[in-house]
Amino acid sequence: MSAAPNRRLVAVVLLVPAVVALALWAFAWPAARMAPRELPVGVAGSAPAADQLQRQLEERVGAFEVHRYDSEGAARTAIQDRAVYGAVVATAKGPELLTASAAGPVVAQLLHDALTASLPAGTTVPVTDVVAAPAADPRGSVLGASILPLAIAGVAAGSAVTLLRLRGGRAGVALLGVAALAGIIATALTDSWLGVITGGWWSEAGTLGLTVLAIGGTVAGLAALIGPAGVGLGALLMVLVGNPFSGVTSAPELLPAPVGTIGQWLPPGAGGSLLRSVAFFDGHAAGGPALTLALWAALGLAAVVIGGRRRPPAPHAPDAEPARQPALAG
Repeated sequence: MSAAPNRRLVAVVLLVPAVVALALWAFAWPAARMAPRELPVGVAGSAPAADQLQRQLEERVGAFEVHRYDSEGAARTAIQDRAVYGAVVATAKGPELLTASAAGPVVAQLLHDALTASLPAGTTVPVTDVVAAPAADPRGSVLGASILPLAIAGVAAGSAVTLLRLRGGRAGVALLGVAALAGIIATALTDSWLGVITGGWWSEAGTLGLTVLAIGGTVAGLAALIGPAGVGLGALLMVLVGNPFSGVTSAPELLPAPVGTIGQWLPPGAGGSLLRSVAFFDGHAAGGPALTLALWAALGLAAVVIGGRRRPPAPHAPDAEPARQPALAG
């Protein structure tokens, strides 16, 4: 029996469990270690009541990054600008909580639990949802589930370009066309039909399309530079790492360090953050995620074009038939 089939058999037996282990680690570990880590929150009001609230939050070392504001109005503005996830306001009647469920229902509930835990039992804390999640998706589950289909669409686009052997400019045009249509279709479904995102229609379409382009361009670019193995590498990076590290179902600051930061450097995480900004916060805090997606898309397309300029390897010519020797004369 040839050694090559045996090697392929061993590779399959070892590779598939390794991918399963990687997927379980990437998806399960961050979820099991979810906790606030330097989560930006505000404290508003005058001393000494506001000082006491700040001390209560800072007792959980490393959990919250506290920002002080002079008034409730300033705290509301900070929430709307995505500078903080919520704020505690010291009033004459006691503390009040300002949240933004559109920034993450999990974070809003966490802030409520953290505040009530530091108060006497039975204390009721008034809660105002400054930027509420849409009624069609109050728990943010649909928005959280939208990143994986975008990642799959991007990987599919990059794989198709590679398998169909589109090169150079044709590959770039194909990726741009797929991204544009994917953005329009996804926005039509999530905004016009389901109503789970409520921002500017074309801004949302551009965000979704740019996310697909950044992922698809990366996959196709890796394949153009290193061969078909680049498709597998790109898929692992975007689906098995980028998607669970994105923090879109909770918040990047709730994931273990440095997972949350890494997730925001990858297209799925940047796409999720940008989509929240344009869908619910009038584009505030959109600059960083937009720049991240644009860089991934530009580098991917550049790799596709550069790889397309390289001449594909010539197919091996069949071995020439050995010349027949004339029969020896008897």
